[in-house]
Amino acid sequence: MASTSAITYGNQDSVAPRSKLRSLTETGIAYGLILLVIWTPRPWQRYLWWVAVASVVIITCMSFEGRKAMGLRLTNFGRSLWIVAVALLLAGAAVLVAAKLHTLHVPPTPLAFVVTYCAYAVWSGVQQFLLQGVFLQRLLQVIPNTTRAAFAASALFAIAHLPSAVLTPMTLVWGFAACLIFLRYRNLYPLALAHAILGIAVAVTIPGPVDHNMRVGLGYLTYGQHRHLHGPYALTRVTNPLPKP
Repeated sequence: MASTSAITYGNQDSVAPRSKLRSLTETGIAYGLILLVIWTPRPWQRYLWWVAVASVVIITCMSFEGRKAMGLRLTNFGRSLWIVAVALLLAGAAVLVAAKLHTLHVPPTPLAFVVTYCAYAVWSGVQQFLLQGVFLQRLLQVIPNTTRAAFAASALFAIAHLPSAVLTPMTLVWGFAACLIFLRYRNLYPLALAHAILGIAVAVTIPGPVDHNMRVGLGYLTYGQHRHLHGPYALTRVTNPLPKP
């Protein structure tokens, strides 16, 4: 078991120490604001979005531990690309099953596909940064067991996807696996790629009425009221813990 002052996983360097109180405070502020954004109706949601973004940026800058600790590096990129391959296999299998069940719905052209899902691909990287770079890093200072800290971070990630019965269990499993992989390789980029692949696979294989177009929080509950606003290939902004105003 690793101590909170020098946490090591695999062959990775230790994480710089941070007080438990500060870690809990920063985690609570960032996560609380994210939940407020998810569950607040417009127009207040838009204002809270900017507050949440600014808070996360400030917290990250004040407690910046370096690109290496946060996984923003090329080291181990090739060694951890296997997770991208696994994501591609899972996505391919999901597409084949959806095609057989006649639930597959993809944009008609490659360009339309890129236009539809490019923003989500970027957001996948942001979500992984929040999960590993913000929450996991701080929970490692509070919980002296790396596996438990990884599970705690994944639980926060999953709770942010309530009340979706599709996304909540998926994000719990993915979040836990992603945290353990991150602790092993300390590289965020393959996880962002895998997240984008899996998320887009969900978007094109599960019908909108089932997963409410991947909405979460209040957006999930009000899906029926705004269903006419979204096309058959829509991956709505409410999918994001920090939806764009």
